[in-house]
Amino acid sequence: MQIQDQIAIVTGGASGLGEATARALAAAGARVAVLDRQLDKAKAVAADIGGLALACDITDTASVTAALDQIQAQWGEARILMNVAGIGTAKRVIGRDGQPAPLDDFERVVRVNLIGSYNMTRLFAARCAQLSVLEDGARGVIVYTASVAAFDGQVGQQAYSASKGGLVGMTLPMARDLAQHGIRVCTIAPGLFATPLMQELPEPVQQSLAASIPFPSRLGKPSEFADLACHIVSNGHLNGEVIRLDGALRMAPR
Repeated sequence: MQIQDQIAIVTGGASGLGEATARALAAAGARVAVLDRQLDKAKAVAADIGGLALACDITDTASVTAALDQIQAQWGEARILMNVAGIGTAKRVIGRDGQPAPLDDFERVVRVNLIGSYNMTRLFAARCAQLSVLEDGARGVIVYTASVAAFDGQVGQQAYSASKGGLVGMTLPMARDLAQHGIRVCTIAPGLFATPLMQELPEPVQQSLAASIPFPSRLGKPSEFADLACHIVSNGHLNGEVIRLDGALRMAPR
């Protein structure tokens, strides 16, 4: 599918990997809807790329529906969905006080990262399936954002790894399910990237993390994630695949 002149949705598009993806799609000629709970930051990104900024909670069906309705009213139905929104936490199962980790913390991460991404997908896909077909019978493309933690999560990452592992496990059945509608589904599993959250860490910590990556021994660039996301859209034979983007990194237990 050509990105030029398509309508694309990027969740979590106000910062980090989502922002980079929104900018790359716009540079390739797409009209981009930047969805995020941080509306002010989303507006700043949208203003730069000539996009549309919308407040959206991906776990809330009414919020997602309202966003999709607004995109449709202004531009029409989207064919590209980038599921980038997500949260993370690190908590041991048994705390230093000997108490079990709060269940609410686990549920929150799974609800946003896994259930929220599924919610966004199901509502987007139902609309996309009604669009006219393009070359090869294509109607749309969906990309999930997992993590290398889905495969080698570290101590304390049970909730995060479970949520991202769920996205990995959902990729192939989702691709098979939506194949009849001409909608492809792939997942990117990034390693250590130079996102705003990462850059809040002390510089020595960032350097140590970068040194753990075999090659190149540096943090990934958000633009590299965005490049891969755009390639998935344009490469019509990529479907049902999970792609690690990590410089051959395998995370240590701690």
